[in-house]
Amino acid sequence: MAKKNPEESAKIDKLVPDTSVIIEGMVSRKIKSGELMPSVVIIHEAVIAELEHQANTNKTIGFLGLDEIKRLKDISAESGFSLEFAGLRPHAAEIRHAKLGEIDALIRQLAFESDGTLLTADRVQAEVSKAKNIPTIFVEVEQLQHAIRLEGYFDETTMSVHLRENVNPMAKKGMPGNWSFTKIGEKPLSREDVKEMSREIIEEAGIRRDGFVEIERTGSTIVQLGPYRIVITRPPLSDGWEITAVRPVKKLALGDYSLSEKLNKRIAEQAEGVLIAGSPGMGKSTFAQSMAEYYAAKGKIVKTVEAPRDLILPESITQYAISHGSPQEIHDILLLSRPDYTIFDEMRNTADFQLFADLRLAGIGLAGVVHATNPIDAIQRFVGRIELGVIPQIIDTVIFIKNGFVGKVLSLNMTVKVPEGMTEADLARPVVVVNDFETGRLEYELYSYGEETVVIPVKGLSKSPIQKFAAAALETKIREYASSAKVEMVSDSKCIVFVPEKEIARLIGKEGKTISAIEDKLGVSIDVQPLSAKMAAAAEGGDESGIAFDAQIGKKHVAFSVDSMFANKNVKIYVDEDYILTANVGKDGVFKISRKNKIGKVIADAVSSGSGLKVTVAG
Repeated sequence: MAKKNPEESAKIDKLVPDTSVIIEGMVSRKIKSGELMPSVVIIHEAVIAELEHQANTNKTIGFLGLDEIKRLKDISAESGFSLEFAGLRPHAAEIRHAKLGEIDALIRQLAFESDGTLLTADRVQAEVSKAKNIPTIFVEVEQLQHAIRLEGYFDETTMSVHLRENVNPMAKKGMPGNWSFTKIGEKPLSREDVKEMSREIIEEAGIRRDGFVEIERTGSTIVQLGPYRIVITRPPLSDGWEITAVRPVKKLALGDYSLSEKLNKRIAEQAEGVLIAGSPGMGKSTFAQSMAEYYAAKGKIVKTVEAPRDLILPESITQYAISHGSPQEIHDILLLSRPDYTIFDEMRNTADFQLFADLRLAGIGLAGVVHATNPIDAIQRFVGRIELGVIPQIIDTVIFIKNGFVGKVLSLNMTVKVPEGMTEADLARPVVVVNDFETGRLEYELYSYGEETVVIPVKGLSKSPIQKFAAAALETKIREYASSAKVEMVSDSKCIVFVPEKEIARLIGKEGKTISAIEDKLGVSIDVQPLSAKMAAAAEGGDESGIAFDAQIGKKHVAFSVDSMFANKNVKIYVDEDYILTANVGKDGVFKISRKNKIGKVIADAVSSGSGLKVTVAG
């Protein structure tokens, strides 16, 4: 279609706008600027019906379109044109099928029958009108891009802007973890101000290639506009019109995070089940963005799953919006397109976590972003949603972001053991152990207890200060009834007391009165067990210092040699006061720990450093 020159297109007898230009507010703007000078503006009743339907479902575009019609009525007298409405109101089926072209067909028919000129921003509508020889003005919406009022509230330090009717404009300024909530306007905004800015935002989102309406719901609209993620809420969802716009303050590369060599290696070679966790606004998505760019720079195929799409990424990375597709559709696309890495941003509901688990079990490398106030909370988000035994296969690393930087890293493994704090060997069960990634220290255990899955912190469980004090007090008290004694605290309120077998009866007393009196006085439950001559020698050596040993690092094992008096006994190994494992001493006083697993590596490192390693008798 040949474009008319400005003189020809300005003077129009009858102008018939369609819904696309009404929503965008183009008609009033072009008439005010003198680009169009119609004698009559004819609006089809189908346009009114469509806008009314959208407004009744509380969609922003419906309200914006109705506001444009009010503006046309207000300016009609001063601009020298009359506003008319024509055509029959469409049926409900035609309104429901507006996206299929039913409403557009009615508007074209009106333009044809009235000898009017169709004004549209819809390319398909323009092409069909051209084929039917209907005079048409097609507005190239790309030409309308301009700065919007919202952008004026941002400067280089602004993290987010908060605009609400009858309230002064406010903004968060600073950096993650160090920001202030600041007033950025001296005058409260009116409802009309906020509605007008909402219209500008949605209009601009339809114009720009880097803008789109991500989610449109009753009472809310989520828009991505360049670097801005914008949430618009309105009554009845909220008690007033409100706009919240968030923008990344700083773009970081992975090298800017000063990661340890060990973590860099994990991300480069083995990061296939990563959780990036942190509180809102701490920089999780920024870190995920840096990971995506890092993998893309290495020549990997990278894709993202987002809701909404707000990561600022290069064109080589495809961003999928799960809000515009089903989990099954995303699953099929990723399996068929076979990306090397996928970033799953903002996992929130059970369907998101199940999709993450399904994709991981299918072999896709994933990094998921979740909200969590501390690192273990990120793992707990999966508990109850997927089977406990599958969690370590889905998640191998948790990277916790705090104040824009990596604050903590955890690693997960599955083993079969007796959980910390339990003493009976028949209580062994599958346990998910959560270690500090950098030091290898055990920090949490996840296991089934009855019908529940529990998460137990075990960091520093070897002995708390309270337990050490209680053990010393107990030993002093027990030695009033026995020549030697050894006390092991199982918890803050329970202990095992070892005394020579011949002196057990004296300690317990007639009908258990003596031991009961000690329990009542010290507030601790006591289990009395015999102390053999060999154990007595260990007890005299003191539990705090452990027993003497010699450790040698071999190619496959770390070999420990202890006194032959401890042959066939169980011993506990501690690194930096943290319990690592229990081993059985052979008949020659030697026991070996394999170096193939992570526990063996931790022990070998402790032997090499020459400090922090202790061996005690397990009882």
